[in-house]
Amino acid sequence: MAATIQPERTPREIEEEEAGGRMSFFEHLVDLRKRLVNSLIAVGIGMVIGLSISKHGINYIVEPMQKALRANHLDDKLYYTSPAGYISLVINLGLYLGIVFAMPFVLFQIWQFVAPGLYKHERRAAGGFIVSSMLLFLCGIAFAYFILMPQMLNFLIGFAYDGPVKPLISINEYFSLILIVLLGLGIIFELPVLIFILSLFGIVTPKFLLRNFRYAMLIITVAAAIITPTPDATTMLVFMAPMIVLYFVGVFVSYAVIRRKRARALAEGEVS
Repeated sequence: MAATIQPERTPREIEEEEAGGRMSFFEHLVDLRKRLVNSLIAVGIGMVIGLSISKHGINYIVEPMQKALRANHLDDKLYYTSPAGYISLVINLGLYLGIVFAMPFVLFQIWQFVAPGLYKHERRAAGGFIVSSMLLFLCGIAFAYFILMPQMLNFLIGFAYDGPVKPLISINEYFSLILIVLLGLGIIFELPVLIFILSLFGIVTPKFLLRNFRYAMLIITVAAAIITPTPDATTMLVFMAPMIVLYFVGVFVSYAVIRRKRARALAEGEVS
């Protein structure tokens, strides 16, 4: 079978494709400084927006705890234990919301820093990288808020339901708890994106990921034990299930990346 003849690339196309590899170390430092400054500006703008709406966001933050309290026939009020406790909560929530709002632009800056080291066709994946990263992060937060948190809070509140001790929930301590869970799940849901980047640079392969799955399971179990504050097996399993699924999604992503890189290398070999 005759080899498929690919159109010969022009010198300009070759130059554009290889341009990233000729950046000097000093140019990389200058570019890194530019990306960091842009990211900090975006985070600052996001925090201003977050502070303006954080007072309304508290209602959504406390809702899972209120439902757990009502399910156990308890008063659904949360309390702050210092004069500045509520103001501190409003400010902290606004700052974290600002980081979430700025995340798409920050991810874009990260990609812009990494992209010059890639080929032209790989740089075209910037849009998909940013969108998929943000969607996965939001999916992680949604999973934690709608599935994991109710399961975890029901266990914590119901554990002492029949005893003489009744809960008096501090809003600030509750916020610290929900922050760890929401951000932890959001970051963990970025696992396929991390595997995508590592596969692009040839650091991991599907065979490597499958061969070391038992070590990944160990890490997943430890992460579940650290992030979930409840000792019950059900909550840990609810936490571990999406992580295992995400790991195998990452294996598929790695397979797609490696296959595409090999196909392109074969095509370029036939042309040459």
